[in-house]
Amino acid sequence: MSFFNFPLAPPSASNIAQQYDFVFYALVALSVFFTLVVCAGAIFFAVRYKAGTKADRSRPMYENLPLEMTWTIIPLILGLIMFYFGTALFVKIKTPPKDCEEIYVIGKQWMWHMQHANGVRENNTLHVPLGRPIKLTMISQDVLHAFYIPAFRVQMGVVPGRYTQLWFTATQTGEYHIFCNMYCGTQHSEMGGKVVVMDPKDYAAWLANGGQSTTPMSMEQTGAKIYAKMHCDNCHGAEDTLHAPSLYGIYRKRRVFADGTSLIADDEYLRDSIVKPYDHITAGYGQTMPVYQSQVSEEDLLNLVAYIKVIGSPSANPPTSNVNRHSAPTAVSSTNEATSLAANAVQANTADPDATPTRRVGAPAVGAIAAEGRNR
Repeated sequence: MSFFNFPLAPPSASNIAQQYDFVFYALVALSVFFTLVVCAGAIFFAVRYKAGTKADRSRPMYENLPLEMTWTIIPLILGLIMFYFGTALFVKIKTPPKDCEEIYVIGKQWMWHMQHANGVRENNTLHVPLGRPIKLTMISQDVLHAFYIPAFRVQMGVVPGRYTQLWFTATQTGEYHIFCNMYCGTQHSEMGGKVVVMDPKDYAAWLANGGQSTTPMSMEQTGAKIYAKMHCDNCHGAEDTLHAPSLYGIYRKRRVFADGTSLIADDEYLRDSIVKPYDHITAGYGQTMPVYQSQVSEEDLLNLVAYIKVIGSPSANPPTSNVNRHSAPTAVSSTNEATSLAANAVQANTADPDATPTRRVGAPAVGAIAAEGRNR
């Protein structure tokens, strides 16, 4: 929508954008209409009955049932209609389809880190296919953020220590802005990025290529490496032991705790059991597990949870993705040696966790990982 080539609103590029716009503009129109009616009535009566006018005041009206019913029932009906459309939109936004493709997002000062299920990673850029439902599972590594895509009319808070989700289906190819819509520090205004909506065939080719010089590992494979590195398998084996319960087949199963309560082992429970294991101690065990809070990054936690979800099943050791390492785009390093590296991709398992998104002078764009130190 534009006025004399001045855009009044971002493009409508998702499945909920038009429904969202209808509710928004209907509320604006009703608000403007009733504001004008009330203001016009107030001005009319103020002028007509001001001191000194010859208006007839001999028969003042104290009640008028038809008028009162009119200005009560009509706004009530309009309010209920808008409530229905607003509620329907809210339920739609909060209920992702079961066939969504899941992408993981980590917000940190001041960048967005995206990770696809097959291991492909991006910074401040999110590639998605046209016409396919996408669910973003998000968490913050530091402070409160808000993931906002104006063209899709979606926004969700990104919170430390808690997974939040939003979903959308892109309906137009192109590039669309991503913003952080929650003040998160001195460089908040620079925490942006873009969504690249691609034709499904182009997206499949891009995803298969991986955008990395080495064959990427899936989240489950990366989680398996971390699991072994942290020696989790020393205690958590295929069967329950005196030291710890087995994690095989734990996902979506009910866990009974020492205090008599129970929970379904979902993503949130698995994450909390790593960083805060004493919040829910499994029945029959004591406080024997180390606390990993502040010792494991959110990215590693995502990978660990992904592995634990499938541990003990055939998919616990999935094959590596079929990335063509020879056809990947090349970039020239500081030593003039060609290396296979696609734009916006982060080397698998070599991302610098302390990478800063900004260098003010002669630097990469805001949010880019500064990789010069690894090339020297």
